[in-house]
Amino acid sequence: MRQQKWIVRDMPRRKFLEMGLKGGIAVSAMPALLSRLTSCQTGSLPPGRLGMDKEILGRVIAVALEQGGDFAEVYLEDRISRQIVMEESRFKSGLFGISQGGGVRVIAGNSTGYAYTDEITEEKLIHAARVASYVARNGGSIQPVPLEQAGRESFITVKQPLQEIADEKRIEMMERANQAALDYDPRIKMVLVDYNDEIRGRVIANSEGLYLRDELPQMFFIVLALSEDNGRRHLSRERLGMHMGFEMFEETPPEEVAERAAREAIAMLDAKEAPAGIMDVVMQNGWGGVLVHEAVGHPLEADNIAKKVGAFTGKLGQKVASDVFTMVDDGTLPNMRGTTNFDDEGTQMQRNVLIENGVLQGYMTDILSARQLNMKRTGNGRRESFRYYPIPRMTNTFIEKGKDDPADILASTRKGIYVQSLSGGSVNPVTGVFNFTCREAYLIENGKKTQPIRGATLIGTCMDVISNIDAVGNDLDFGPGICGKGQSAEVSAGQPTVRIRGINVGGSRS
Repeated sequence: MRQQKWIVRDMPRRKFLEMGLKGGIAVSAMPALLSRLTSCQTGSLPPGRLGMDKEILGRVIAVALEQGGDFAEVYLEDRISRQIVMEESRFKSGLFGISQGGGVRVIAGNSTGYAYTDEITEEKLIHAARVASYVARNGGSIQPVPLEQAGRESFITVKQPLQEIADEKRIEMMERANQAALDYDPRIKMVLVDYNDEIRGRVIANSEGLYLRDELPQMFFIVLALSEDNGRRHLSRERLGMHMGFEMFEETPPEEVAERAAREAIAMLDAKEAPAGIMDVVMQNGWGGVLVHEAVGHPLEADNIAKKVGAFTGKLGQKVASDVFTMVDDGTLPNMRGTTNFDDEGTQMQRNVLIENGVLQGYMTDILSARQLNMKRTGNGRRESFRYYPIPRMTNTFIEKGKDDPADILASTRKGIYVQSLSGGSVNPVTGVFNFTCREAYLIENGKKTQPIRGATLIGTCMDVISNIDAVGNDLDFGPGICGKGQSAEVSAGQPTVRIRGINVGGSRS
């Protein structure tokens, strides 16, 4: 991938800003890329922004199908990104990057051919098309449909375009977060603030006649706080991420993010070793939804279903969870981190009910898996960049809110563990077996949250967990994250407060 970067490391604020200006002068020598800095609209891009018109793309698609194939696609992309890192009240690094490239995909039956180039020219794309078409050699072919501009509903609004924001404003947000975390408690000894923003432009054209363009911003803001007291330490993390402009900090001030991180860091200093055994678990609303994202969401992605592997294969229409459990993947939630106007294949984002009142209703598909399963496309074909072909991925995945009062859920739990945040986990999508580490957790004793505990791990299978959920709160909330599946994707995970009866908890004391 052609990516030009300007990097600065470990320097005072004034020098950091001076280097940022020098980076801007360097970019000005590249007019085609500099023009990307002048607009951040959510509508269509002007023709030629990525150097290709419909006629050229049509010729590339025709070449891709010359040897055969059922489907061909061209995907073009460019990105302008910034990352600034502040650690121990000093700016440690800054990165300004520009990348651009395109890929060509050919589908022939169950096989996929894909090739990409970091030079968006007709010559390079046609070469990529010929490489990708190798998978379809000597097979049947289709006649591509002439390209026509398509429309898609927009779910993202921008009030303060990122390219209109001076670096001083970005740095101000970081300094405010840093100071808020340090001011929270003198036991906060170190703070790291990681600021990221990006503007991504896309062009999608395929043999079905689809032609789409858009340009979307996204932001990701992370605060880590390290507490220390009498030899005890705890590192906490809080994240804020949206597809929107700089107005994100008006909706959620940086101080709020920092104070949430600092609160956890201080609260967990007195944590004791976690017990082990089978016990009831109450999970707080928000990022705890990453458990069902991993344990249930990945097994519901249709690429494994099409291979006839996975815990939910062949179970459409069957009861797989408790009556109170409904799970949704919704790429239309306004401005959320997992939301775009359409997926990376051009399919409109939509609300997909995966499990409803315990009954399996559907899977998350891309173009290939939808063909293989004879199902509709759900808008879940996503890719990390032009270097990858799309696969089924989640967007904003969550447990739908229920009717229970969160306070009643806790009060009616005699004994167990209250999980306030998870630091991450993994799942085997074939078996559904998962494990998660609890970053902030507490004992539940006589219906009350009491002693903080450390070292707790949740272990189980997806079927057991969703079958044993017996209470779902009315307080749905979300958290932003990055999902890995061979390639990364921006996602949100969410849930209300829920109770899981009898889950295996790994700890360090019996």
